[in-house]
Amino acid sequence: MFERVSAEEAERQEALASRVRNELTAAGLPVLTPGLDRVLASGAEVEVDDGADAAGGVYVGWLTSPRLRECTRRAFRLRLLSDPLLRHSSEIAAAMMKSMAAILASAGFTVEDANDEYRSHQLRVTDGPAQAAPMWTLRDEEVAMSGWPAASPGDSAD
Repeated sequence: MFERVSAEEAERQEALASRVRNELTAAGLPVLTPGLDRVLASGAEVEVDDGADAAGGVYVGWLTSPRLRECTRRAFRLRLLSDPLLRHSSEIAAAMMKSMAAILASAGFTVEDANDEYRSHQLRVTDGPAQAAPMWTLRDEEVAMSGWPAASPGDSAD
């Protein structure tokens, strides 16, 4: 029987996955929306495995364009294992994993290789940044206070 993590842990993992999606989006990467049909999808895919085992957790992968995925499936189906497309597709996945790992680590997330034969070219995110607010959140100095005139570029402090 498949055992799931506690409701509290599942909520923590979903919150972590949401923070990961937000951070990758803030970096300018396309991020899949949960529930989006994979036929239309490409970009960073963040999933939660809520199994109460060593494979459970938050995972990040990269989904190439539907066209490239179809070409790759075709090469495998026809056993064209020397097709340069297969190497190219693998290189794309490796490059995106490296880039996303760097982005997430810079933002304070704890990231590691998934080290799972069923999750090749995926990252596992085990923890988020200590600070509650992300670096890209609205800052106090960006908020205009009512009753105070907003500074214009030509204003100077004499």
